[in-house]
Amino acid sequence: MNKRNIILNTDSYKLSHYKQYPKDTQTIYSYIESRGGRFDKTLFFGLQMFIKEYLQKPITAVDILEAKDVAEKHGLSFNEEGWNYILKEHGGKLPLKIRAVNEGVLVPVSNVMVTMENTDPKCFWLTNYIETALLRAIWYPTTVATQSYEIKKMIYKYLEETSDDPDTEIGFKLHDFGARGVSSFESAGIGGLAHLINFMGTDTLTALLYAREYYNEDMAGFSCNASEHSTITAWGRKFEREAYENMINQYGGEGKMFACVSDSYDIYNAVNNIWGNQLKEKVINNGARLIIRPDSGVPEKVVPQILKDLMNHFGSTKNSKGYLVLPDYVRVIQGDGINFDSIKRILEKLKECGISADNVAFGMGGALLQQLDRDTQQFAMKCSAILRDNKWEDVYKEPVTDAGMSFQKKSKPGRLTLIWDNVKKKHRTERYPLAHQPWQAGPANEWSHMEVMHTVFENGKLVAESSLKDIRSRVKL
Repeated sequence: MNKRNIILNTDSYKLSHYKQYPKDTQTIYSYIESRGGRFDKTLFFGLQMFIKEYLQKPITAVDILEAKDVAEKHGLSFNEEGWNYILKEHGGKLPLKIRAVNEGVLVPVSNVMVTMENTDPKCFWLTNYIETALLRAIWYPTTVATQSYEIKKMIYKYLEETSDDPDTEIGFKLHDFGARGVSSFESAGIGGLAHLINFMGTDTLTALLYAREYYNEDMAGFSCNASEHSTITAWGRKFEREAYENMINQYGGEGKMFACVSDSYDIYNAVNNIWGNQLKEKVINNGARLIIRPDSGVPEKVVPQILKDLMNHFGSTKNSKGYLVLPDYVRVIQGDGINFDSIKRILEKLKECGISADNVAFGMGGALLQQLDRDTQQFAMKCSAILRDNKWEDVYKEPVTDAGMSFQKKSKPGRLTLIWDNVKKKHRTERYPLAHQPWQAGPANEWSHMEVMHTVFENGKLVAESSLKDIRSRVKL
């Protein structure tokens, strides 16, 4: 069995749809958009992974036979003739054309970001057959990337207000703790990599492998030596100090850093009596940065108190904006109960206390990679045009029951593309192909608009590729 069989990477009912279109259908044209959701823009990411993993590999006779067997036993029709035609006439490569915006581009909601159509009129049924796999491949990494980006914006705002060097600090402020909290190895790789287009910190090793495999990045993120509760509690409560001292002995040294979870018994005792008293001189003089990690309690109460206690023991300086900063050799990372809202509450509380956001970083797990779904940004793929008897016709839905709903399910008609309006400084969806030329001259000899979608896949080939470096360069706060 081929678990990567694209013929079976769909919903059951799709198997029967080849018989349901008008008989003179030649081309089906569909688009993907975020119809709305929590954030007003989406950070597009992930299409290249799907194309490389699934669409560049031709289907085989074995794939067709396997799919036929599954369909018949499942009680559904199966388009054996259509798939054999693709195998014979196209060498198993899917006759599809996908256009999309560049990965790493922010697209306002309710705008097209991907379109797909068949390139062989005999395969009109193929466009929406791929919907299930393609939509899933886009909504998940795009939603993770979007949330990560919005958190970056929010943290950066507090750094601008309370830090002397927000640009240096921002890259490692949100660390991915999500590997164990996702539903699969693949989710860890895809979602973890989506986070890394915004930040540089991760403990999700799978994301690094995906960056190498799909985006030509040798090392996409970084971490440091760190303890977990088992490595501390294994020493026993009586030897908690020795457990912490062992961390210094093992991982201390000039220019290094290490993290130590310190709430196994009493976080306040650990901070005030062990780190701030018994091991104080070692913390100051070992040369490394100690990152203390609380892992319980109410974050917006625990974090400010710990920082105040650390400042009582290790001192602090007041930066040019009037906020307190610990010495470089000690910091805090909060990794429990972290999500978009709790980060904001913590940073707001620190600001109220006169403490700079420099002092704290965040580790985010399930909330980063798992606690979201297709409706977080209301993703959908819809058919918008059909070519029949060599004439294009609009296709759309407009449910009468939409009235009063939180978001509208009315879909867009026609062939579509996304442009950048250089006068209004925003994106907007227009019909494709454009009636005017891209980069049409406007007032004062300024370019008035530019089409920002391009072909990325055609007839089995990835025709436009981005590296992770390219994508990161497009993501700007």
